[in-house]
Amino acid sequence: MFKGFRRIAASTVALLIVTGTAQAATCGNDASGFNRWKQEFAAEAAAAGVGQAGLQALAGATYATRTIAADRNQTGVRYSLDEFIRIRLGSLDGFAAQVRNRINGNPAFYQSLENAYGVPAGILVAIHGMETGFGNFMGNENVVSSILTVAYDCRRSDFFTPHALAALQMVDRGMLSPGQNGAAHGELGHTQFLPGNALRYGVDANGDGRVDLYSLPDSLASTANFLRQKGWQPGQPFNEGTANFRVLNDWNAATVYQQAIALVAERI
Repeated sequence: MFKGFRRIAASTVALLIVTGTAQAATCGNDASGFNRWKQEFAAEAAAAGVGQAGLQALAGATYATRTIAADRNQTGVRYSLDEFIRIRLGSLDGFAAQVRNRINGNPAFYQSLENAYGVPAGILVAIHGMETGFGNFMGNENVVSSILTVAYDCRRSDFFTPHALAALQMVDRGMLSPGQNGAAHGELGHTQFLPGNALRYGVDANGDGRVDLYSLPDSLASTANFLRQKGWQPGQPFNEGTANFRVLNDWNAATVYQQAIALVAERI
């Protein structure tokens, strides 16, 4: 049904280390300097190996005002586990039933993922449901513009600049359309990978010759590969306090998120 999984070569992430002589582009705190920054960042991107398609996507990017608004208006609200489950899942048993139905709809595929990476289907599909409602909503912000905007913003440059370079390299490789939408901070696909992680852990699961995080097979195989590379131990428990539970922290640092994922998967 699905062809053999193929990981992207490690060399694809070489762009994240800028070896050229280009100086870092000048960050800013509002839209006024964004076009100037794009011109400076183009030299930085070219030095990092970004090609013509990526540079054209950079030139066409616009300042993402909704991304900045979302980033600066984060309240840091902390929920109890029960509140988080009620707000994000509705109910633990109801959400687990949705996950189970997804797995039962294509058991061979999910078994193939577990065979290849050792990550249970319950974990992967719970993440899929938590992140995008099983692919029903993958974001409405332009990925390239969003990730470039937060890379330009002085508050966020250090963290997001490697991901901005990765997004442009993804355009070069046909992994990302310049017009593709994602979440507010450039997260993309069924399970909301940041571009740098998409390059590093992306898997071509359907054998079409490219990694496409908007393809369900590629996205879930990439998610499984991410967790395995972060230290997931096949066949071992994943309840709170275990080594596998700690791996979930690499996916999302919120403890209630990790707890909810583990509790749902335990019910499958």
